[in-house]
Amino acid sequence: MSDKLSALLKTMTALRDPETGCSWDKAQTFNSIVPHTIEEAYEVASAIENKDLAGLKDELGDLLFQVVFYAELAQEQGLFDFNDVVSTLNDKLQRRHPHVFSEQAVLPEAVLEKQWQAIKADERAEKSTSNTLLWSDIPRMLPALSRAQKVQKRASALGFDWPDYHGALDKVVEEVEEVSEALAYDPHSEHSAEEIGDLLFATVNVARHAKHDPEQALRQASDKFVMRFVAVDEVLRNQGVSLQQADLKQMDAAWEQVKKQHKKQAR
Repeated sequence: MSDKLSALLKTMTALRDPETGCSWDKAQTFNSIVPHTIEEAYEVASAIENKDLAGLKDELGDLLFQVVFYAELAQEQGLFDFNDVVSTLNDKLQRRHPHVFSEQAVLPEAVLEKQWQAIKADERAEKSTSNTLLWSDIPRMLPALSRAQKVQKRASALGFDWPDYHGALDKVVEEVEEVSEALAYDPHSEHSAEEIGDLLFATVNVARHAKHDPEQALRQASDKFVMRFVAVDEVLRNQGVSLQQADLKQMDAAWEQVKKQHKKQAR
């Protein structure tokens, strides 16, 4: 273990020292740290998507601190320590990459995916014989789009899938019709919510078949909307109208103007 990593672990132990440690760090538990872990993971993703590679170094450090913190808590309770975490990870990586560490074979992506899913299935089978275990390692706490993608990939590994995006796209069309029918009957009903959920799930399937991450795609769509709406505000202000004063017709006209400008710039 490197000197710097050893120093980090010692720092963590000092922060949790019952007598001389930090009161905030000493008060934390596994559960209390979870929100911070999620936040740090999103900050890493944000730095990458914003191409802030200088900031990424800091964000990765913050995320590593979460791992070190959990390991310290576990060590205090006699469960495991940081070395166990690293050892388990290394064993798992080698076990899941036999084409690198055992067979030394170059495999196509499709074959690699099947091999990966088969190995993970064997790992699940070793833990339990329960049928629910098929889904138990897909956390319900995941963002909904990411969880939907993982569920679909698991079903696909079992052979329950369309051969390409065409079938998934047809399903989206079907779900749009069902949402329209549900909304026409009662837009605020639980049935309407269920049909909207089915539509979102079907849309994720299209993204998966097209090899796009749905979370990333939606984040980028939200970013594009914000960017365009900022430009709409500027267009309206140049016309002597604020967003608060503008009516829908004025905002829509400004939106179309901005949309055309951005499309020209993208060419």
